[in-house]
Amino acid sequence: MICQRDIIMTGLQSIDFKLGSNAVNLAYEFSKNNRVLYINYPLDRLTIWKDKKNPDVQKRLDVIHGKSLELIQINENLWTLYPATILESISQVPVKFIFNFLNKINNHRFAKSIKKAVRKLGFRDLIWFNDSDFYRVFYLNDLLKTDVNIYYSRDNMVATRYFSLHGQRMEGALMKKADAVVANSTYLRDAASRFNPSSYYVGQGCDVSAFDIKKILNAPEDVSSIKKPVIGYIGALVTLRLDIDLIYYIASQRPDWSIVLVGPEDDSFQNSPLHSLKNVYFLGSKNQSVLPDYLACFDVAFNPQAINPITIGNYPRKIDEYLAMGKPVVATFTEAMQVFEGYVCLAKTSQDYIELIEQSLLENSSVLQEKRESFARGHTWEANANEIYKVIEEVLIRKNIDKN
Repeated sequence: MICQRDIIMTGLQSIDFKLGSNAVNLAYEFSKNNRVLYINYPLDRLTIWKDKKNPDVQKRLDVIHGKSLELIQINENLWTLYPATILESISQVPVKFIFNFLNKINNHRFAKSIKKAVRKLGFRDLIWFNDSDFYRVFYLNDLLKTDVNIYYSRDNMVATRYFSLHGQRMEGALMKKADAVVANSTYLRDAASRFNPSSYYVGQGCDVSAFDIKKILNAPEDVSSIKKPVIGYIGALVTLRLDIDLIYYIASQRPDWSIVLVGPEDDSFQNSPLHSLKNVYFLGSKNQSVLPDYLACFDVAFNPQAINPITIGNYPRKIDEYLAMGKPVVATFTEAMQVFEGYVCLAKTSQDYIELIEQSLLENSSVLQEKRESFARGHTWEANANEIYKVIEEVLIRKNIDKN
């Protein structure tokens, strides 16, 4: 285990990101045994221009204008930095040499804020853990002189529009420069290994403490009256990640099943023919605290994932939540989902979904429920951090050998 070290963390999500973040969870876990500086992303000019009234943007502008603290202590070993700097908006600059020139300027501005915080905290012998950021931190390792440089891959970010122009080359080059790459899916590990042979699958952490069937006292009114069996999904209903046609097929083929969808809808879902089906129920957004109550009412939980470059390597944390409640789960087959084999039914076709849901309804038992729960509860943030520590220890040993 890595103990009493100084760790700086950069990434694409801030510590106050409302939808949850792997890096934030890991920061809290790392801070149990190490000093950690979690660095929030800096503002860029386009974001200020477009979202000036956004409370998160205002919060960062207050820091830049000296109205709020730049460095905030979260707990005994964890600090977060809101960089008092503004970067140029360069993601859509098409000319490579202009992009590179401006990106180097951005990196120097960003590094200046980080160095100031590092000096103030007295951090030394730095371990740098970078969560899938590869523009504004591209030169950071050289600028900060870190001892260990770990790149964390937890989504296929180069498939997004933001990184469409320069992401492929920049991420690959940054992976090559890293001492090691750690990934939360086997698919992403294999993709990273093309650039860095020191690429490792470290699994995925999840806090499933709230997802305990024994803690459920009452069923929410809007789901308790729905006819059984209930085939349910919890999460954002967005076409980027979910297959509307697949859900429609399941619902239309089995009108005796109630398809319950809990979460906010994007425009495509709101305007989809799913709303015309009498056995499909949209229950809307719910507070995080009551999600286990809804999940408890499902007879089968499903994850009708769309297959595209963004989702293909995805490890859906919701699967662990489903399993922690002992629920039978049917999900779309991908390479990344193979880590759930033996606990989740993986469907390759629409008809597979029908057959596997039928099978799950028939074969569910208390023995299988306990098996699922035990498996999911092993995917803790502590276990995830320990796998990352093993990689860091290997890097430290390797570098020590290299020095000798």
